[in-house]
Amino acid sequence: MRITFYLFLCLSLFLGCASDPNSTLPHVNGYWEIEQVELANGQVKEYTYSQNIDYFELNKNSNGFRKKVRPKLDGTFETSNDLARVVAKIENDSLHLYYTNEYDSWKETVLDADAESLSIINEDRNIYTYKRHQPTKIDR
Repeated sequence: MRITFYLFLCLSLFLGCASDPNSTLPHVNGYWEIEQVELANGQVKEYTYSQNIDYFELNKNSNGFRKKVRPKLDGTFETSNDLARVVAKIENDSLHLYYTNEYDSWKETVLDADAESLSIINEDRNIYTYKRHQPTKIDR
């Protein structure tokens, strides 16, 4: 019981310190590489390398898509067919991303986003932390 209370208190403090959603929205666009996932049970999974990058593209009306891409050595990307439509909405002082694809619909909340990092929490209370993808350049 005590652990649950402390977990709830820490999560509440963390969520209460989230950035202004109006200032985070412009930073969501772009290529994001997963760094870690903090599961709802407190376990943390670190990612030193991931083959796939999440690409977000939102237009001025806050509509767009999210897609998995795989970087290639020449700086281009190989794209997948797993596109999810995204609608971004600011509700209750939070930036929510509503996704739909041909199989499902779900919601995530942006905890923080700036030029270099992105943190998102999903409906299962798992927190995903991303860093801005920097393409690998190989000189010939």
